[in-house]
Amino acid sequence: QVQLVESGGGLVQPGVSLKLSCVVSGRTYGSYAMGWFRQAPGNEREFVAGITKGGTITGYANSEKGRFTIARDSAQNTVFLQMNSQKPEDTSVYYCAARVRFDGAGTDSSGMDYWGQGTQVAVAS
Repeated sequence: QVQLVESGGGLVQPGVSLKLSCVVSGRTYGSYAMGWFRQAPGNEREFVAGITKGGTITGYANSEKGRFTIARDSAQNTVFLQMNSQKPEDTSVYYCAARVRFDGAGTDSSGMDYWGQGTQVAVAS
């Protein structure tokens, strides 16, 4: 059984930074490619950032390049999403997801095997 639990969401003002965490429990955490996705009301779920199981390769959606950083800490079985210079359009529910037996970064939502329950991020004045 693999479980993903996100935390760190909240209400922030534009320009403020926020860091999300996702703790992964289950077997062989280090074997999972990980990704962060988000979904705003009325929109489809979209890719935000992904990282390979070894943590050496990352990928980002174009709109997040330079603002967001994904990282993983194998000792804590945790993947992080550092979000800087937050914008109102970043308001969404953020989900982390894991993909097994995959050598790339977790960038394709249709290919992910496990999902967390999501954490709400709201950016407003």
